[in-house]
Amino acid sequence: MSSKEHHSPEFLRARRRSLGAVMFCYLFYYTGRQTFGFAIPGIQAELGIDKQTLGWISAAMLWSYAAGQMINGNLGDRFGGRRMMCLGAVASFILNWLTSFGSGTRSLATAWGLNGLAQSMGWAPGSRLVSNWFTAGERGRAFGMYVFAAGLSSVLSYVTSLVVLDVLHLDWRWIFRLPVLLMLLGGFVVWLVARDRPSDLGFADLQDDAGGTEEGPIEHETAWQRYALALSNGRLLLAGLAIGFQNTVRYGLLIWVPVYFLGKDFKDDPVGKWISIALPIGMALGAVTSGWISDRLCGSRRSGVISSFMLLAAASAMLMYWLPAGSRFGVPVLFLAGFFAYGPQSAFWALAPDLLGRARAGTAVGVMNFFAYAMAGLGEPLIGWMVQHNPFATTPGVENVALVFPIVAAAAGCSAALALLIRR
Repeated sequence: MSSKEHHSPEFLRARRRSLGAVMFCYLFYYTGRQTFGFAIPGIQAELGIDKQTLGWISAAMLWSYAAGQMINGNLGDRFGGRRMMCLGAVASFILNWLTSFGSGTRSLATAWGLNGLAQSMGWAPGSRLVSNWFTAGERGRAFGMYVFAAGLSSVLSYVTSLVVLDVLHLDWRWIFRLPVLLMLLGGFVVWLVARDRPSDLGFADLQDDAGGTEEGPIEHETAWQRYALALSNGRLLLAGLAIGFQNTVRYGLLIWVPVYFLGKDFKDDPVGKWISIALPIGMALGAVTSGWISDRLCGSRRSGVISSFMLLAAASAMLMYWLPAGSRFGVPVLFLAGFFAYGPQSAFWALAPDLLGRARAGTAVGVMNFFAYAMAGLGEPLIGWMVQHNPFATTPGVENVALVFPIVAAAAGCSAALALLIRR
């Protein structure tokens, strides 16, 4: 099929359907893993587990998610994103329900940790599917839309958790039971509507960036050959470290900002806890914006966009720390912190197939996401310990959840510095 035919109405319609189905599925994926922060106060009250231990439970999920990325990204290249995303949604639904029956540290950590493996079946395989339908010059915008859906998924995970607690007046266990019904729906939609590649619908597959086609020699590489190419690519590994710090910022905010706003007096403040939604809304809009900027204004050069956003994220986080509690500027500053902290994600994911080729996109994204979640997992218990022990306080033992903001600001600065070293 010629380049002209790849812009035919039929092809473009099929491409929109596949991208739309993947976005719809991932729109609900985070209801299966970003709700833990809202459950922390209830778990503490009922089970008596301290914040540092809860940080380790959160880390268990993030680390298993990281390990799963190394496996499932490669499997996405082998078996296709459509199958993997659907299977992951079903498995995560089951494991969230198992988490809701947790009675202590061990049972919570086991179920929530295994949930990370199930959740890892979504992003990298879905990224391979998106890469199959878009050229390098279109990829930033395509991943911007994909990450936009992920950002909106964060909004939904926040809203549905607050509905469970504040509208339905249910306990923390229902946070792991009701929102995930939407994720199950998304899994079935991607199975019914999406297709892994253009040839599944009778179109010719796009020319691969690495020189060949999807039916060419690249397809017959073994899993170990794909791993070897990814792990020997210095720029890809550097991008992995940069996104690791970026994801530490992201999850530091997503897990601990709800705890910050769900303070001891949250039941007496019917409005305050809803302020936290400004964070994921900013994240969603930042993601689609950075992808557009990297394609349209920067000629698909991603590193400058990533570095700029992370520096602004650091500044926003520190401003949030300095603002007094209840400040009217809290909402816009929290929005900006989310906007700049999550915005680089679309540029990062577009960079993966830029560096390793479309046919290895699942493996490349999986390797990068391994770094992203391994490092985010290190940040969770650190933040939990800092919040609980507050080593900078004049009176020891006084908790200070606001310390999350300078910690993530430091991580954002590290990400910005590393991103400048990446060259396409």
